[in-house]
Amino acid sequence: MNLTDYVNRVSEEDFGLPFKHEAKWNPRLRTTGGRFFLTDGHLDFNPKIYEAYELSIFRQIVRHELCHYHLYFQGKGYRHQDDDFKQLLRSVDGLRYTPRLTPKLLFSYCCDVCGQTYHRRRRFNLERYRCGSCHGRLVLENRSYDG
Repeated sequence: MNLTDYVNRVSEEDFGLPFKHEAKWNPRLRTTGGRFFLTDGHLDFNPKIYEAYELSIFRQIVRHELCHYHLYFQGKGYRHQDDDFKQLLRSVDGLRYTPRLTPKLLFSYCCDVCGQTYHRRRRFNLERYRCGSCHGRLVLENRSYDG
């Protein structure tokens, strides 16, 4: 089954409406799961999301894009901030935001005097900053990933 057939099946099952345009894979997408194009009505989907997550997550992303699609062609509010969109998305159990593909790196710092720990997304100069509690020296403990 190709992507357009899958999107049409999801549209029929979850919305009770046909999907009459084309669905395509777009490997250039980085932070988004999919896109709806107003000009010709086609949908783009991120193949990395399909590979990284289970089919149920991808189906929720398809539902999200189909909310844009069906609301636009019905002449209702199809944008993220519109109440029509929010209500339809909730009713079909679509994802509001795409899950992250790359986890963010976390840096853990520990004070060598009082043991206070600090977690930061950015690395900083240990010579310049001190502990906020006791003004002791900070030591980089480890780097970890926030999934």
